[in-house]
Amino acid sequence: MQAWPEHHQIGEEAIPADHFVTRGDTVFAGTHLILDLWGATHLDDLARMENALRECVVEAGATLLHIHLHHFTPNGGISGVAVLAESHISVHTWPERDYAAFDVFMCGDARPEQAIGVLKRAFHPRRMNILEELRGVVERA
Repeated sequence: MQAWPEHHQIGEEAIPADHFVTRGDTVFAGTHLILDLWGATHLDDLARMENALRECVVEAGATLLHIHLHHFTPNGGISGVAVLAESHISVHTWPERDYAAFDVFMCGDARPEQAIGVLKRAFHPRRMNILEELRGVVERA
């Protein structure tokens, strides 16, 4: 896993890596997955959510910086984010509708697609819609 220096640790001569991704002949900032889970379970379980986010990070080969989750009452919905060196994973759940919305955005060598299986195992959705967007695609001259 690549070390991410803090700003003050970079010398004047050093050129920090921008962690853009090259896939084939496409250069881009990162992959953004938008995941809708329908017919999902355990969407009000704060401990399960934190464990799932942590497992997503490990499986994706990302670097966790911080997790913040908020548990709403009375419906038990959860909103939160796992802040990563490579970007983030965010979540908003509506347990009363058995629905969850996840955003998984990662740059560099991280593999955001690995989060899909983790979320399926944790929340058992009957249906999952997945959109992939390549963010920051470099235009060719």
